[in-house]
Amino acid sequence: MSTAGTLVRDARWERALAVAAPERVGSVSAVVGLSIDVAGIEGAVGDLVRIGGPDLAGGSTDPVAAEVVAATPTVLRCMPLGRVDGLRVGLPVRATGRPLTVPTGDGLLGRVLDGLGRPADGRGPLGDGARVPVTGSAPDALARARVALPLTLGVRALDTMATVGRGQRIGLFAGSGVGKSSLLSMVARGTEAEVSVIALVGERGREVREFLEDDLGPEGLARSVVVVATSDEPPLVRLRAAFVATRIAESFRDQGRDVVLMMDSLTRVAMAQREIGLSVGEPPATRGYPPSTFSLLAQLLERAGTAARGSVTGIYTVLVDGDDHNEPIADAARSILDGHVVLSRDLAVAGHFPSIDVLGSVSRVASRVTTPAQQAAAVGLRRVLAARRRAQDLLDVGAYAAGSNPLVDAAVAHSDEIDAFLRQPMDEVAAAPASWAALEALVARMGVSR
Repeated sequence: MSTAGTLVRDARWERALAVAAPERVGSVSAVVGLSIDVAGIEGAVGDLVRIGGPDLAGGSTDPVAAEVVAATPTVLRCMPLGRVDGLRVGLPVRATGRPLTVPTGDGLLGRVLDGLGRPADGRGPLGDGARVPVTGSAPDALARARVALPLTLGVRALDTMATVGRGQRIGLFAGSGVGKSSLLSMVARGTEAEVSVIALVGERGREVREFLEDDLGPEGLARSVVVVATSDEPPLVRLRAAFVATRIAESFRDQGRDVVLMMDSLTRVAMAQREIGLSVGEPPATRGYPPSTFSLLAQLLERAGTAARGSVTGIYTVLVDGDDHNEPIADAARSILDGHVVLSRDLAVAGHFPSIDVLGSVSRVASRVTTPAQQAAAVGLRRVLAARRRAQDLLDVGAYAAGSNPLVDAAVAHSDEIDAFLRQPMDEVAAAPASWAALEALVARMGVSR
């Protein structure tokens, strides 16, 4: 017999053995709150199991996927990745032996995925791109390339006053309804990055289509991958949506591309982890957040950044509770990120868009990705804005005496020009060279030196 014939027979034999092998089936032992206890099978944290399907009595139920989030000597504690209606004690459970995987490749561009990486736009399958585990690790600290080049975002106030570098991670901090999502859509349309990956975590279902069609638009969507997990999804799906988007961004970075990863919002990711942690018995700590929440934030945020080649520039919105910028999630995120942009409610209600509080915003890499002349122009405008803020009470009551402070005089004389520079319509994309030229010309007219 030929070698080829032997290989064919061996392959068939292996398949026959696999089909005939006994299947170990566990069962649901408890359903409590958001967690499901499974007995009778083995699995590792992060593995998927399928609950339901055919049982020994000849019946069948629609299977529900779940992920192992904790393990004890007797049971696996799982969280569902779908609806739990109809789940009961005794349902069969089968282990898959593998974690959740996500699609990769250029076939994802222009597509909308759900929180588990499945098509959600009704445009059919995603193609033949490779699938990779959603789990991953941050690049080694010494293998990361240094952040040395600016990344144009197309927003004047960001590109000049809080310049972002390729591979930087920055947060947009604001209360609800201040314009975080609108600012992200401007970045998606105006950035010079090759690919945008956008994660909408815990969003209202009504706002998703509006964001895709009105804010992002066909031009922005064409070079973007959008991952959506609305607020009614199970907490594990909302949590996994953040890691699915991050893993997709990493796959493009592995190809040597510059990627912008935008996540709205990091706070809702933390809230999903809080629900999961409390459900599996973790003790609540600061404001009810279990300790795992803060370690998870570090694991998620550190995966963005530069690698040996390519970069993932992370832009994360942080929904501050009650406009308190020192609440636990905002404080933890600020300590990990490479900069923060503060959006002001006072500016938003006054019709100033984007409502960026320039004086409250800091980019920790701006000095490494800008020239001395650019730095001098940015510092000059900051000095004028700071002087105006300090004298604002006197200006409001008409008690300021002209000539008392040259910086305040410059702020008053050029107030309209300053506001016009910092404002920008949503549909306008500002080129970085033009933005810097406008800033340098404005500072020169005000006669401000560094």
